[in-house]
Formats: sequence, structure tokens, C-alpha cells
Amino acid sequence: MSGPVAEDAPDVRAVVEGVWREQSARIVAGLARLVRDVGLAEELAQDALLAALEEWPVGGVPPNPPGWVALTAKHRAIDRLRRDDRLAEKVRELGHDVLGRSATEGLADFDAVLEDGVRDDLLRLIFTACHPALSPESQVALTLRVLGGLTTDEIARAFVVPEATVAQRIVRAKRTLADRDIPFEIPPAAEQAQRLASALGVVYLIFNEGYTATSGDDWARPDLCREALRLGHMLAEWAPAEPEVHGLVALMELHASRLGARVDADGVPVPLLEQDRGRWDAGAIRRGFTALLRARYAGTPGPYVLQAAIAACHARAGTPAETDWPAIVALYDRLARVAPSPVVELNRAVAVAMVSGPAAGLAIVDAITGLDAYHLLPSVRAELLSRLGRTAEARAELERAASLAGNAAERAVLLARAGAL
Repeated sequence: MSGPVAEDAPDVRAVVEGVWREQSARIVAGLARLVRDVGLAEELAQDALLAALEEWPVGGVPPNPPGWVALTAKHRAIDRLRRDDRLAEKVRELGHDVLGRSATEGLADFDAVLEDGVRDDLLRLIFTACHPALSPESQVALTLRVLGGLTTDEIARAFVVPEATVAQRIVRAKRTLADRDIPFEIPPAAEQAQRLASALGVVYLIFNEGYTATSGDDWARPDLCREALRLGHMLAEWAPAEPEVHGLVALMELHASRLGARVDADGVPVPLLEQDRGRWDAGAIRRGFTALLRARYAGTPGPYVLQAAIAACHARAGTPAETDWPAIVALYDRLARVAPSPVVELNRAVAVAMVSGPAAGLAIVDAITGLDAYHLLPSVRAELLSRLGRTAEARAELERAASLAGNAAERAVLLARAGAL
């Protein structure tokens, strides 16, 4: 029978969710190296989380919650290896004989292996989740799940697809990896270019989810941004001659430099052109500029390098009035040729409006298709309509944007703007 929970006890579910957000990638990666199965590794980690939800309300939250979850997952992994002869044989064949000693020695060996080589484990996890045996959609969904700790709902919002679709992709991806005995490894040279491109796309989606959360009450989740930056820097160290890796790192660093200025003292989101630039992180800007220089020296600019160059235009401007909007338009024109998409067109419309006026920007927005469920389309359209004096239309567009926004803070801002009109 469960005992009473102390009145001053922390919110156990919130603590458990925090552990998953911050530590799941490391725990799953370490387990996967030993059990050689990404799906099983995540299952073991989640079993440990369920154990926390059952035990912590009774015994209290331990001093080191992530350590408790990791240790519980290790115990369950060893139990699983002992029970599953096929899995144990597979592990032994790969040189990971954690069962050939006494129970105490096996656990000690497991601890040592799990805590060692975290960087390589995470690289292996990235590349395993991005294996070409999986569809591109499944690669992204699985990596966001096991490396970013995102829920299926959050991934679904990022892709603007039903949650059930994302859940099916993740299940199929895990099954494919297990059924085909996909090796948990950094890919051989012949496959690295393809696998790297997929990994970069996933890392950027993780960053974007942290930069502007798709759901919940928080405007941003800096922990996800930090995780994406950490993974990006790891990939840049692993592939120093690839310009797009450095371009992505530059883009993330420059965007991350604004995190401290993106909300006011009350937590209300602040648009880019209204932010206090004195609160931008100078260290992150310097790191972004350095990565951008490395990208330019490494080769021909690709989509990430071009987006980083756009972010650099904003970072160089001491005030909004000093922003080099013609240069930004030129960069968006190049980006639209290299990597055309409706979102690129929407951002290009904003830049064109700053150079050529709101009517020119609105013409581009009105020609965009495929973003019916994307809240920023009516939000941008409302801004341009307002500048043209078409207030009633602008208010309607803001209300539509609010109805599409999944983030509570963003929804509140859009409704406040509509009310002001």
C-alpha cells in the first residue's frame, strides 16, 4: 500500500519529465551500446522512469534523480540480458560480455562501460537512428524521440502531421533496426555523407523545438537548444571539412545568442526587432561568427550556411535600423534557389517588405501554398496588412494565427495584438 506524500514534496511527474528531457539521450545511448538495440534501450529507460513514478511519491525524490533512473535502467538491462539468451549471445558476439562474471562484477562492468565514451555513444545513436534502412521521416522522428526526448505530440506538431502517424513511424523504425540487426556504430566512409545530412536535419529540428516550443506554457526550452548545440559541435568535430556542419553550428549559436532577450520580465515573447540587443549573448555570437568563417573556408555555401549568414546580418546590427535588409533579401534569394520551401518564401517575404514595402511582401505571402496549418503565415500576413492600414483583415488574421498556435505564450501574444487592433 502506498504511503502518504509529504505536502512539501516536489512534483514527482515534473521531476521525472525533467530527467527524460535532460538525460534520456545519454541513458539510452549507453544502454544501446550494450544491448545493441535502440528500441530495447529506450524501453529499459522508460521502464526506469515508470519505476520512479511509482516509488518516488512514497519514498521521496532521491538527491540525484538522473542517477537513480540510470542505475535502475542498468539493473533492468542486466536482468533482460540474463533472461534473453538470444540477446545475450548477440552481445557476447560483439565483445560485450557483461554476463560472463558474477552478478556484482557484471554490474560493475556495466557501470564502467555506460559511463565511459558518452560522446561516441551519442554519435552512434545519431547515426543508427538516421540509418538509410529507415525512411527519412522515420529517421527524424526516431532521433527526435531518443536524442531530443520530444513526445510524439511535439514531433507531430513539428511536422504538421497526426500524432498517430508519428507514433507509427517510431514503432516501425525501432522494429526495422531490430529485425535487420542494424549495427550500433558510426557509419563507414562510403555512407557518411548521406547519414550526416540526415543527422544535421534532426539536430536542427531539436534546436527549433527548443528555440520556440510548439506546445506548453513556455516560450522556449533552452535545455533542448543546449542539447542540439552539443550534438552539433560533436558532429563538427567529427566532420571538420564539411561546410554545412559548421553552418548549422553557426546558425544555432547565433539564434541561441538571443534566448535571453526573447521574453520580457513577465515572460511575454519579444519580437526580434524589439529585443534589447544588449542582452544578446556576445560569446554565442562570437562562436557563431567563428563557425560561419569555418564553413565559408570549407566549401560552397549550402542552406545552413546561407541561413547562418542571414542570422549574422542581424547579429552585426547594433540597432534594428542598422540591419542590412538588402543583403538579407539577396541571401534569401540564394536560399530559395538552393533549398526552395514555403517557409523560406515566408521569411523572404518579410525581408522584401522591409526593403520594398508591405505590399511587395504581401504579394509573396499570398502566393504561398502548403502552409494552411502554420500559424506564422497568418501572423506575418497580419503584420503586413496592418502596415497597409487594413486593420480589420489584420485582426482576423491574428485571431486565425492564435487558433493555430500550439504554444500558450505565443497564442497570448497573438490575441493581445488582435485586441490592440
